[in-house]
Amino acid sequence: MSDEDISIDEKRVYGAKTGRVDLAVATGMGVARVAVSGDKFGEFSLAHQCTARDVAAGEELAVATDDDVVVGTLDTFEGTGFGAAVAVGYHEADLLAAGPDGRVARYADGEWGTVGEVDEPRAIDGGLVAAADGVYRVGDGLSHAGLEDVRDVAATGTPLAATGAGLYYLGPGWAKASEGAFETVDSAAERAHAATAATLYERVDGEWYEREVPVDEPITGVAYGEGTYAVTRDGTVLVDVGDGWRTRNVGLREVAGLVVAPA
Repeated sequence: MSDEDISIDEKRVYGAKTGRVDLAVATGMGVARVAVSGDKFGEFSLAHQCTARDVAAGEELAVATDDDVVVGTLDTFEGTGFGAAVAVGYHEADLLAAGPDGRVARYADGEWGTVGEVDEPRAIDGGLVAAADGVYRVGDGLSHAGLEDVRDVAATGTPLAATGAGLYYLGPGWAKASEGAFETVDSAAERAHAATAATLYERVDGEWYEREVPVDEPITGVAYGEGTYAVTRDGTVLVDVGDGWRTRNVGLREVAGLVVAPA
């Protein structure tokens, strides 16, 4: 992005570095850095070149790539020796990763230790793994927790699962919150969103409602900070701090998701 792409007001905001949030976006070309302040977009750039399949944020960033799981900041990443990965996540202080062969492992003291295996892993959040054969809980090993064709999971608060048959929440057992083929679900504190290929949903006071978005592109990830941040498969980043969505396309494709980078 050139200086001509940023308004005078935005230049004042970024000149003062006030309220800046860096988003890390996993794309087919690498990890992109997208700077926002409130609902104003600043610079964006490719921070790390790779084929990024997933990204997670703990004390540092972790990225699942076709070659390895890399960890670090938006300024520098280093490999961990995991090999090809399709999903990463943090459970408490532990980094978890899943490979295309179904192996799920935990990274500790510079070494990967296998936790278990699943059928076609798709996502990790907290202590939950989403896979073709269901949801798994991570402990010393893996325990099957039900469902099938699970595309995504959200572990914060009431656990949520996006499946090909609907959106589910965990009570005494799994209960269906909404019909449809869901691809994405994210949550933080009292906020939660889920998406099919065509529709974004938002949870309000325990009920799920369709949330209008200003682009006709599938949402592939939602993250939370000062505002609510989302990204589409075709590289449009959306920001809402309470006054509706503002958007910016970063020109990168095969987007798998986004997180707020650790400060």
